[in-house]
Amino acid sequence: MGDSSSSASYIRMVHHLIEKCICFNLSKEECIEALEKHANINPVVTSTVWKELEKENKEFFETYNKDRVERNIEAETMQRIQKMLSDAAATAVQLAGELAW
Repeated sequence: MGDSSSSASYIRMVHHLIEKCICFNLSKEECIEALEKHANINPVVTSTVWKELEKENKEFFETYNKDRVERNIEAETMQRIQKMLSDAAATAVQLAGELAW
């Protein structure tokens, strides 16, 4: 009996850690990697628990994954805008320097 109790406890711990990964907006793959690296959890275990959570909470994960994609697109757009502004500022400084001579 003790073995199944410790297995259930281990699965609950992995479940809790996956929830923490979700709070940090990690993908399934990022979560698997993080738990392997920082908690020494076998990727197969994390993947299996994640899949079971997806089955039990289908709507949540559909929304979560969709929101993650949208946030990534927004972040990439912001990076492009920041680069364009930085490039424009550098060009303006260069032109100002050339005009001063």
